[in-house]
Amino acid sequence: MGPRARRLASPLAVGAGAALTALALRLRDPHVSGSWGLCPTKLLTSLDCPMCGALRAVNDLTHLEVGAALSSNLVLMLAIPVILVLWLRRLRACWRGGEAMRPLTVPTWAWVGGLVVLAVFTVVRNVPGSWLAA
Repeated sequence: MGPRARRLASPLAVGAGAALTALALRLRDPHVSGSWGLCPTKLLTSLDCPMCGALRAVNDLTHLEVGAALSSNLVLMLAIPVILVLWLRRLRACWRGGEAMRPLTVPTWAWVGGLVVLAVFTVVRNVPGSWLAA
């Protein structure tokens, strides 16, 4: 295996893993209660965590039902384009090699902002009658 192939192995493996996960969610419907087990957060606290509905959202996306996916987990649906852009950026950096391979540094404000968004989303989706409920 050449140096470029070794550099590309990691991001391509991540992409393949994501594709296999989406395929598994397409084939085994998470809308059926218990088909993928039980959510430990929901089981222990009776609350929806920020990722509750994520499996259903991916399943809905594989059926091209964007509205249903947004309804299942809005935060994940907003995060998917960002994740895709970051993955493509990493793939390009691994293709080029050299200085482009430096890890991406995320500013502290972005981490804090992301955590605040997740916390607010979690609280709002657990308010009785919330349109964000899983």
